Amino acid sequence: MNSNISILLAILLCLLCVAIAVVITSIIAFKSGIKHRIKIAEAEIGGAENEAKRILKDAEKEADSKRKEAVIAAKEEIHKLRLEADNDIKERRNEISRQERRLMQKEENLDKKTDNLEKKDERLSEKLKQADVKLEEIETIKKNQIETLEKLSGLTAQEAKDELLNTLEDDLVYEKAQKITYYEQQIKNECDEKARELISLAIARCAADQVSEATVSVVTLPNDEMKGRIIGREGRNIRAIETLTGVDLIIDDTPEAITLSCFDPVRRELARMTLERLIADGRIHPSRIEEMVEKSKREIENKIKQEGERAILETNVHGIHFEIVKLLGRLTYRTSYSQNVLNHSIEVAHIAGMLASELGVDPAIARRAGLLHDIGKALNHEIEGSHVSIGVDVCRKFKESPAVLHAIEAHHNDVEPKTVIACIVQAADAISAARPAARRENIENFIKRLEKLEEIANSFDGVEKSYAIQAGREIRIIIKPEVVKDEQMVLVARDIVKRIENELNYPGQIKVNLIRESRAIDFAK
Repeated sequence: MNSNISILLAILLCLLCVAIAVVITSIIAFKSGIKHRIKIAEAEIGGAENEAKRILKDAEKEADSKRKEAVIAAKEEIHKLRLEADNDIKERRNEISRQERRLMQKEENLDKKTDNLEKKDERLSEKLKQADVKLEEIETIKKNQIETLEKLSGLTAQEAKDELLNTLEDDLVYEKAQKITYYEQQIKNECDEKARELISLAIARCAADQVSEATVSVVTLPNDEMKGRIIGREGRNIRAIETLTGVDLIIDDTPEAITLSCFDPVRRELARMTLERLIADGRIHPSRIEEMVEKSKREIENKIKQEGERAILETNVHGIHFEIVKLLGRLTYRTSYSQNVLNHSIEVAHIAGMLASELGVDPAIARRAGLLHDIGKALNHEIEGSHVSIGVDVCRKFKESPAVLHAIEAHHNDVEPKTVIACIVQAADAISAARPAARRENIENFIKRLEKLEEIANSFDGVEKSYAIQAGREIRIIIKPEVVKDEQMVLVARDIVKRIENELNYPGQIKVNLIRESRAIDFAK
């Protein structure tokens, strides 16, 4: 055991000695290598220093040569610039000398012109003096001639002027009348031809039936016994009907018929529907009458709505407020001179749309304005004011366009028409109202209009007689020839027309026909 340990110790000592020897050997070799490298590095540093010295010397030599070259180039450039400056100075001096010569020439010319102007002024002053002398001579001659003319004519200068002005005034009146007649006839022919063409096209495309509506309705009865049942015990049924509907029931000897009379078509229609329902039902007493009146009212309201929608669809007008639709429906129960107002409005819308198409204007706005132009008649029993102002207020409330509002306001000339649409609606309204059998006029109002027409014509100086003919469409006026001359006829006719337009309300137009004749009467004895 101990021998093994000693062996191991010996081996370890040997290995340790070997390692120490290797380390020492390495250290010695490393030191020798370092010394060798240091020698090599010192040699390289010495070579680099010599090379750097050489490079510095070469750089100094090259810098000297470049400096000398730059100095030479700078001297050459300075010489060149100096030559250019000298040339520029010479050119400027030459230009200045030329300008001086020009200025001298201009001064000489100005001196010459000044001399000429002074000479011309002298000549002009001499001529003006001569002209003044001649004017004095002319004035003297003129005065002498005027005095001679006054002696020969027996008139003073003022009297001669007045005479000449009077003659000129007569000539001007005659020429003015001729010009007015010529241009009026020319414009009238052109406008009449175009208007006839447009209106005939519109009327031909809108051929509507005209039915005059009356203020009474007749209800047919199954037998005469029904009259007694409608009257009721002590008249209580008929009183209930008249009270609830506001209509007068006329029960006379007419067989199997009862007449309903009322100015309001809505009330008359309500009474008619109520009576027909009661007759069909057979039970006639106050409570049943009241029930039937309520049902008829609801049915009429529904019909008013349907009629308004029908009018909108028929005229192809969109975007109308539903309240205006109801008002349009109410027009079906309104009449104007026995013409149904809703049918009249629909017809005006169609005619206005066609006229607008022919004239190149927006037909949609024309149809809309034509349909709404009489909307105020649906409310004129409930609101104060004319149907025109009421219609404008209603349409403004429901945001209608300014063009439509103006057309409604101007369709009866309450304001002057300012747009083509307003004139179209006005014409369409007149066409629809003037259709044969479209309207009935009260005979008393008709006679008053004719009398007023003749009264306006007779109020003018020089009018002998006047006759309203053609149902008031024409008035013939006999003129006194000794008061009104031929050239004044046109002016008198124009004045009469203006009076008629301002003071008279009439449908369509009135022809003013003036007749003047001179008669020579003598007797053979």
